[in-house]
Amino acid sequence: MTTPTPLLEIRNLSVAFRTGGQDVTVVKNVSMEILPGQTVAVVGESGSGKSTTAAAVNRLLPENGRVIGGEVLFEGRDLAHASEREMTAIRGAAIGFVPQDPMSNLNPLMRIGDQIAEALEVHGRATGRAARPRVVELLEMVGIPDPVRRAGQYPHEFSGGMRQRALIAMGLACRPKLLIADEPTSALDVTVQRRVLDQLETLTTDMGTAVFLITHDLALAAERADTVVVMYRGEIVEAGAASEILADPRHEYTRRLLRAVPSLSSTSMVTAPAAPAHHPAEPTSATTDPAESASATPDPAESVFTTQDRAEPRAPASAGDLVVIEDLRRVFTIRAAGTGVASRFAAVDGVGFGIPRGHTVSIVGESGSGKSTTANLLLGLDEITSGRILFDGTDLTSLRRRELFAFRRRVQPVFQNPYASLDPRYTVEQSIMEPLRVHRVGTTASRRQAVARLLDQVSLRSSMAERLPHELSGGQRQRVAIARALALSPDLVVLDEAVSALDVLVQAQILELLAELQRELGLSYLFISHDLAVVRMISHRVHVMRSGRIVETGTPREIFEHPKDEYTRELLAAIPGARRAA
Repeated sequence: MTTPTPLLEIRNLSVAFRTGGQDVTVVKNVSMEILPGQTVAVVGESGSGKSTTAAAVNRLLPENGRVIGGEVLFEGRDLAHASEREMTAIRGAAIGFVPQDPMSNLNPLMRIGDQIAEALEVHGRATGRAARPRVVELLEMVGIPDPVRRAGQYPHEFSGGMRQRALIAMGLACRPKLLIADEPTSALDVTVQRRVLDQLETLTTDMGTAVFLITHDLALAAERADTVVVMYRGEIVEAGAASEILADPRHEYTRRLLRAVPSLSSTSMVTAPAAPAHHPAEPTSATTDPAESASATPDPAESVFTTQDRAEPRAPASAGDLVVIEDLRRVFTIRAAGTGVASRFAAVDGVGFGIPRGHTVSIVGESGSGKSTTANLLLGLDEITSGRILFDGTDLTSLRRRELFAFRRRVQPVFQNPYASLDPRYTVEQSIMEPLRVHRVGTTASRRQAVARLLDQVSLRSSMAERLPHELSGGQRQRVAIARALALSPDLVVLDEAVSALDVLVQAQILELLAELQRELGLSYLFISHDLAVVRMISHRVHVMRSGRIVETGTPREIFEHPKDEYTRELLAAIPGARRAA
């Protein structure tokens, strides 16, 4: 039997980055091949070299990166030494690419349909009105509802998951022979993830398209790929058939990855809430300099929330619900592109639940279900249409400006993207210190002491205080974001997809950190996620949202072992590797 000719063959590839006047090798003698129609998944934690390997294939390395050894053969042609003109013709047409971050890879000034059409026009596949049917077909293929109308909208009118799907449509536009997909579904909920990955499988079967899948999700890789390649510190430590890697991993690092993958049988990390302990990071008013004292302590008379600069949490965890949400609604007015016809859309429609002190309450659901809008309403980042939110017994809609300022001190967010949530010009110390400075807590010296304690609390070395965000890994950035959220000793932390962009080892570390901080400090969490396995591990109570409404509520055990709503059962069935659960 004749052995198939590889579509892509990587031979002893080494890549280095120029840093501090010297070359640092980040990919070392990597070799692999991808056959026509085959899906090869490369897995590993942040910094393992998997995305750098993919970037070397497409010649999209950063300016300080270069191939220092080896070959990248695509249909027999060495791309490592091809001209830029040749690469321009290959990218998009023969090798498609789906990047991870939709926020920085879509033009905010162009309509989604025009951006997809541009990919078709550049390679002569369709122009003008002739591209329109293909654009609509692509949007429908990746699971975007009402594709005709959505094609005329801008990126800011799409949810994060929908923006990622638009990038996938662009990558598939020219029906490439090879599709490089770098974490293509990390921002997607499980049901949309399943539809997108099913479509990629259809491409490999019907069109002979090969997929080079970069992912930190080992369960997804094992379920979807023919071959799995495990990378660690720039080297391949294990490779083989997906079923073999999953059933009998040989390398200790692969075994660590498998142990860290959350599943429906994972052990819960939360315990019964206890009374919160003293918060070690809060500077007290006793340390305030006389020169700063006039402005450092807010006036208690101005706010129903403010006491003094408190070092002790406000109440024990057993004191009932910290947050009560009643019949909450948020209605948006949407104008159709071109016609100006307005329609009303209820993103949150009659939602109600409570968050007890010291508990983690999670909201799960598909992209567009209303879970992030609910979080934004609680954070005061969006306006309530009707209903009310009570925080510590006070209606948030009644707050005056200074009262709202004091409220923000007690409720802090941690967002999904650790790359975008930190100011690139601020050092770690400046980022963590900023909320203390804004709220005029402590002195410069005491704030620095607080930063040191907070870094220790989130398991970061004190030497990292002077680093900038680009010098940190994704997991380290998210730890900094958590430290910043804890700086003001909040009662409630709202975590909106706070671990979805992290590899499984870092994700496990962050989840353990959150559980430990809750036990020590009596924190309450509102945890927003599309990852049901993670939600089971971290939650005391779970609400399932669909189309702006809560369709099911219960404990993690009730929701995941005995789901009552068909939609909940669909979400559970779509989890990659769900069948692994014992």
